Amino acid sequence: MVILSIFASLGASLGWASGSILAEKPASLVGAFEFTRIQLLTSGAILALICSMFGLWTGLQLDHWPAFIISIVLSVIVGNLAMIECIRTGGPRITELLVSLKAPIVAVIAYLWLGEDLTFTSVLGILIALFGIFLAILYGEGKGKPILEKDANLLWVLGLGIAAAFFQGVGFLILKPVLTSGADPFAVSAVRICGAAFLISIVGLWPYQGFQSKTDITPYLLMRTILPGFIGYGISTSLLLYALAHADAAVATILASLSPILILPLLWVSKGKVPSVNAVLGAVLAIVGVSMILLV
Repeated sequence: MVILSIFASLGASLGWASGSILAEKPASLVGAFEFTRIQLLTSGAILALICSMFGLWTGLQLDHWPAFIISIVLSVIVGNLAMIECIRTGGPRITELLVSLKAPIVAVIAYLWLGEDLTFTSVLGILIALFGIFLAILYGEGKGKPILEKDANLLWVLGLGIAAAFFQGVGFLILKPVLTSGADPFAVSAVRICGAAFLISIVGLWPYQGFQSKTDITPYLLMRTILPGFIGYGISTSLLLYALAHADAAVATILASLSPILILPLLWVSKGKVPSVNAVLGAVLAIVGVSMILLV
């Protein structure tokens, strides 16, 4: 189970890395809110259909609902809104860097709340891996590109990024008792995504221009929006939930935070962007840190 959890976490990272590449163009065309709404609605519907076809709902219990509500509100709504605002005001690179702090935040909370082991070697491994991720983010776009958008309020951006990391981490971690009680990760993911889709659809009824699509949505653009959404919300989230059910939260979260590392070869293959030496060094450090965690 531990080996499968490791591969599940890495699969989640790979899914989020590939999904971010696929989402770049359609997200800019559709707009952040409508893009997210379409992804949540379609991913929730697909997951619900899968769970119904294979009878995966049976592990859910009535006393699980408070955890689901907290997870949906904190992680999908508050955490994502903080992340989107951080991207808007500070830029994507500093947002990615700050959100990667989710790993140590989850490790500390899991240690204090769930009593998970947190040895010196594992803490050192997390810090080394995190430093490697930072390097990959800092130098993954090459030299000359500022990490913070001009005229951005640094304290405000830091607060938003750390809030996004905290609420997203807590939102996932709150579901660990649900998962360890026997609930299927796909069913847990389906409830979480469907709940978020319902809330964002209610919000979308407000006649605010920013909630509308920036362009006419053709069938081709719709498919390009749905695909990265299902990879991220459907597959990657379910893989991370599976890993949380069968491995320590710190291990699962740090392995699922390697998207900035895995995106480097994907960008090299898809767009011909050769990673810098410092970015490669960051990847190596991340691998060293992860190896220290897994070998504890």
